[in-house]
Amino acid sequence: MATEHSGGGDPARTLAVLWRTTSPSARKDLGVDRIVAVAVALADAEGLGALSMRRVADRLGVGTMSLYTYVPGKAELIDVMVDTVHGETARPADVPGGWRARLTQIAWENWSLHLRHPWLLQVATNRAVLGPNVAAKYDYELAAVDGIGLTDVEMDSVLNLVLGHVQAAARLAVEAAQVEQRTGLTDEQWWQAAAPFLTRVFDPAKFPTAARVGAAAGEAHGSAYSGEHAFTFGLARVLDGIEALVGSRQ
Repeated sequence: MATEHSGGGDPARTLAVLWRTTSPSARKDLGVDRIVAVAVALADAEGLGALSMRRVADRLGVGTMSLYTYVPGKAELIDVMVDTVHGETARPADVPGGWRARLTQIAWENWSLHLRHPWLLQVATNRAVLGPNVAAKYDYELAAVDGIGLTDVEMDSVLNLVLGHVQAAARLAVEAAQVEQRTGLTDEQWWQAAAPFLTRVFDPAKFPTAARVGAAAGEAHGSAYSGEHAFTFGLARVLDGIEALVGSRQ
């Protein structure tokens, strides 16, 4: 569940920071880039709930008010953080294998991005972050399906479909990792602890399909759920659907 929303700050002030159109005299130990780097590191380590202007200032060893010279507030800071990390995705000029291979590469880059920065999943981006890195990423990713027979609206919809699947799969994978961290038990340890009781109350004869399929999935994944399998299996099915759409235009 998102805990923050993009576009929550003043639009003009946010755009000025995103595009660096105002350049206050930066101290050697401060400036927008330095503030954002520290904020991203804090969110990576502790989640977006730990982010505040005061916490960032403390990590920088400055007073909180010093930050406002460069970033108007937390809402604007979050937008710049989102834009900054979106500049990390690799964008090779040539991906052999056509549009399907290009979308696969894009999906894996976004999967890795969300696992590196799980706090991204806590930001609802219904209002687009209108920064240079987000714009460059969007332009590159749209090019993966340009010229394959889709309308402009369909190109945008196809990209959103792929990225929506990535985010959903990444959310489940991140949540699984967080449960392990919070409980101190791996999935295997948790199942081992539950097994003695489960064998007493669960009758496979009453739930034959669940028993068969659950056992097969558990053996395949080493647990009841594999985030990476869900991502790769779902991505293949999404691409199959897109392929059917593209094929219908030929």
